[in-house]
Parts: sequence; C-alpha cells; structure tokens
Amino acid sequence: QVRLAESGGGLVQAGGSLRLSCAASGRTFSVLVMGWFRQAPGKEREFVASISISGSNTYYADSVKGRFTISRDNAKNTVYLQMNSLKPEDTAVYYCAARTGYYADSRPDYSYWGQGTQVTVSS
Repeated sequence: QVRLAESGGGLVQAGGSLRLSCAASGRTFSVLVMGWFRQAPGKEREFVASISISGSNTYYADSVKGRFTISRDNAKNTVYLQMNSLKPEDTAVYYCAARTGYYADSRPDYSYWGQGTQVTVSS
C-alpha cells in the first residue's frame, strides 16, 4: 500500500509563495503518476496538477496555470507543488494523490491519497 504525507502548508499573504511537498512510501515511486488536488470548505474537491512518472509531462487546471508548478524527485520519492502569486481563492486543504499509469492528465480516479495540508491565503 502506498502512503503519502504532505507538508509545507501554512498561512501566507496574497501574492506570496508556498512550496508543498509530498513524500511517498510503500511502493516504488517511479511507477506512480502523481497529482495534487484541493478542497475548500463547502466545495467539492478539484484537480490542481499532475505529473507523469518521468516528470516530463505535466497538466494543470486553468485556475492555477502559470502560477503553480508541479515537479518530482524520484530519487527522494517526493513530489512538489510550487505555488506563486497566491490568491485568497487558493485557500483550501491540498491533497497529494498517486495512481499507477504513465502520463499526466486531469483524471480524478487516483488510488492513494494523503491526509492533506492546509493552505490559507490572507487578503
């Protein structure tokens, strides 16, 4: 079973930056497509970004494209989400997710999920 542990969340002012990390264990990281999702209070979970096994293919939601960057370090079994130019509407619990596969896309059917890390962006 794959275990995912997010970190790096916190409170930041609008326009600032945060870098989220997700460490994976339990299964070979190099065979997993990784993704980030978020859920704000009272709203449904939404896709944020995904990255292929090799890291060469990425996919972003329109709402974050140009501001967020997903990357991975297979040697460290870790995926990152660099968030720049943060807006109050980015406030949510951010979840790391993993699935078997090859390429990044917006599909929501990930098999493994972390517990989430809170990101709060103040005005």
